[in-house]
Amino acid sequence: MKTKSDIENIAINALKLEAEAITNLTKNINDEFINAVFAILDIKGRVIITGIGKSAIIAQKIVATMNSTGTPAIFMHAADAIHGDLGMIQQDDIVIAISKSGDTPEIKVLVPLLKNSSAKIVAMVGNTKSFLAEQADFILDTTVTREACPLNLAPTTSTTAQLAMGDALAICLLECRSFTNDDFAKYHPGGALGKRLYLKVEDLASHNTKPQVSSTTGIKEVLVEITKNRLGAVAVVDNSKIAGIITDGDIRRMLEQHQRIEQLRASDIMGKKPKVIDYKELAVHALDMMRNNNITQLLAVKEGAYFGIIHLHDLLKEGII
Repeated sequence: MKTKSDIENIAINALKLEAEAITNLTKNINDEFINAVFAILDIKGRVIITGIGKSAIIAQKIVATMNSTGTPAIFMHAADAIHGDLGMIQQDDIVIAISKSGDTPEIKVLVPLLKNSSAKIVAMVGNTKSFLAEQADFILDTTVTREACPLNLAPTTSTTAQLAMGDALAICLLECRSFTNDDFAKYHPGGALGKRLYLKVEDLASHNTKPQVSSTTGIKEVLVEITKNRLGAVAVVDNSKIAGIITDGDIRRMLEQHQRIEQLRASDIMGKKPKVIDYKELAVHALDMMRNNNITQLLAVKEGAYFGIIHLHDLLKEGII
């Protein structure tokens, strides 16, 4: 029976072995790797990534990463390829074949067929002397000294190395294509991540009410405006320009400091330097401003004029926080 300490040591050792394997990959970023990057950048078609067993699973992840970062990619299972899926390979495509040994039966059958298709082959392989490596146009060396598995059998360290090499390749392609935040947003429109990349202040502020008073408005009317709009603040606007802001906090401070409030006006209690944000800014930038200034709402402006209010609750509701 393993003790708590035994389990802890086993886990730490596995992580150290995999970390060491990834570190060792830096030695394999060579001309072969660089030329493979240039070859992928030059193609007019797609990247077809194939593998068998655990390598096939890694191939699917690399395909997903490339597609989301501007490099069109398709997964082709090595076993299915020889039963019809080879038809997905076009003349302008490039094939990345992933295999630890590079000598599996499926790979030995597949590679000659790939050669006949005229598509260039990139071998991501853990044996640079293997059949796959010798037949490939480019070699991405993912050799590891041993698996994290104590039997040195289950693909663990080797698949981690493949995954890391795939990430390195995808990031190089991303940078070479000058892939931007806007590009990323186009491929990730759903979920919280997508919203952080495309949702703008106007998208949220336009759905809120637009509380406002003038600098001469009496305190009673100010209180009514704040209460009925439920945004915790009201903009003080004169001639379409923002003169200040009054928040719930300003109201509480007023009540602490003044015994008689009947004669007070908005200008007497407003904050005269409110934080504002352009309505076309990303909502995530509004969140950063709120955090940096320890506030819960911002006044949005359009061409210098008052546009509306964006509240922290809006960002929470959209899942941006």
